[in-house]
Amino acid sequence: MHSICVPAAAPAAAPTRMVWLPGAYHGAQDFLSAGFADAVRSLQLNLDLIFVDLELAHVGDRSVLTQLRSDIVLPARSAGVSLWLGGISLGGLIALDYAASYPDELDGLCLLAPYLGNRMLTAEIAQAPGLAAWQPGALAETDEERRIWRYIKNRRAAARPLYLGFGEGDRFSTAHRLLAGTLPPAAVNVIAGGHDWATWSRLWENFLDSHFS
Repeated sequence: MHSICVPAAAPAAAPTRMVWLPGAYHGAQDFLSAGFADAVRSLQLNLDLIFVDLELAHVGDRSVLTQLRSDIVLPARSAGVSLWLGGISLGGLIALDYAASYPDELDGLCLLAPYLGNRMLTAEIAQAPGLAAWQPGALAETDEERRIWRYIKNRRAAARPLYLGFGEGDRFSTAHRLLAGTLPPAAVNVIAGGHDWATWSRLWENFLDSHFS
């Protein structure tokens, strides 16, 4: 699994490592171009970053979870560092699917404008009425979109942190608000903006300010 590693400016490995998964048609380099590493440097945070490249062939293919686990997550666990998994758009869906599959291997999730399933599914949840009453059905075993909503529905209040950020004008904001309704207010950041890197960069800076500064 190809990735770009940006270590903290310190002689030893940082105590926290954050892995970022991009959206469709984006890659690891886009995080650098959007200033994600620069934001960490400007705040002088002791935080290691890994930006991962995902191939479109991975969509709907659980092999990406296996590869992410063997190449990125387990080495971090062996090193004894705190590990956060972040995802943007489609990368957010994959990050949630990883958390649902291996709930004890991550110390936190940071989701920026995650893709949370097709509109038919989110409408079904909203009309249940709501996530508490919605039943994912047997398809949740094979359908990653239903599987991640089952994880969200059953996620315990004491579970590892999940941070959600999105723009008010994001085309997926209806689904984002469904997820936001399951989280404490401090774990949700909504700003002006759409489904674009300018918005995600501001959300990333806000996340760093609230969680690592």
